[in-house]
Amino acid sequence: MGIVAGEASGDSLGAGLMRALKKRLPHISFEGIGGPQMQAQGCRSLYAMEQLSIIGFESINKYPEILGIRNKLAEHFLSNPPDLFVGIDVPDFNLGIEYRLKLRGVQTMHYVSPTVWAWRGYRIRKIKRAVDHMLTLFPFEANYYRKHQVPVTFVGHPLADQMSEKYDKVFIRHALHLPADGVIVALLPGSRMSELKQHADLFVKTALWLHRRHPEIHFVAPFVSAETRAVFEKALYRHGAWFLPLTIVANRSRDAMAASDIVLLASGTATLEAALLKKPMVVTYRMSWLSYLLIRPFLHVDLYALPNILAGRRLVPELMQHQAVAEKLGAAVEYYLSHPEKMKSVQASLAEIHRSLRRNADVRAAEAVIRLLKPGLHSKKIGMKLPN
Repeated sequence: MGIVAGEASGDSLGAGLMRALKKRLPHISFEGIGGPQMQAQGCRSLYAMEQLSIIGFESINKYPEILGIRNKLAEHFLSNPPDLFVGIDVPDFNLGIEYRLKLRGVQTMHYVSPTVWAWRGYRIRKIKRAVDHMLTLFPFEANYYRKHQVPVTFVGHPLADQMSEKYDKVFIRHALHLPADGVIVALLPGSRMSELKQHADLFVKTALWLHRRHPEIHFVAPFVSAETRAVFEKALYRHGAWFLPLTIVANRSRDAMAASDIVLLASGTATLEAALLKKPMVVTYRMSWLSYLLIRPFLHVDLYALPNILAGRRLVPELMQHQAVAEKLGAAVEYYLSHPEKMKSVQASLAEIHRSLRRNADVRAAEAVIRLLKPGLHSKKIGMKLPN
């Protein structure tokens, strides 16, 4: 089987899928591109995953290198056709390979939907030409593909399988050296440098606004690198906010959210973790006005925060672009503090979302792969007869 992941999250998804497939098909083999987790499950990686993930499709001068890898990989699979090719995320890379393979009769599957439902909807035509079957992490994505006659399976989200519905907040606070009692607000202005540059001042000003009105609040802010932490700390000093009751931690964003009562965060994957932790949250995002003006015509959603999209309504406050100002963000956090019944209602809805996403994703994805493999399966390659 051909399989390609281009970043750490895809490596994790791929490893889970491979693990589940090997239980059903012990002699199945894998080759393509994978990171350490996929390689540990037996993937023969023809190129280093870092060649894709480090590039991140953001440096235009690296495009020739990426295109070269993609063309060589496609030629390899055309010369040595797999029973199935699975592209995991990185659609700009994988859809091109999938299209070429599908034209030559190789079955193709894409795992993790591109955000075609949110913006650049015209890409659905390319997906239909390239993909025999789509695997989605969220139910609303599966509905979108059914509407556009693309075969699809909603498998659930592995994070929902991995994260317990219960955890010891007191223990986590102790581990992070946070106050055992009192209100804690987690600040997550983003993990990328570009996000920190847009959000650091905004989050610091919001914390100052809250501190003036609620000096008892303690803040915790996790950062993935020394560079992103430095951007935030410079914002603290720039606004004279060094005195804030604030604990900065390295990497442990999930623990920081688990230890908190309310989370203020930039829209992105962290909102899913916050939702699975059942945390009342305020979601925001700002980008440069040029970027916003460029993408705005291609957006076709009314809700931006993932918990709101999953709930199908404005479950948590989302304050984007021109609404992303300290006073509005602070007031949204403050509303939770003065309305504990709202916090309980949000937590109950987030618990429902957690249950809806807990579907044993690895196994469901493996079952979808087997269903696609079965019609053209060569038992001598897989090494066993598939069950009926």
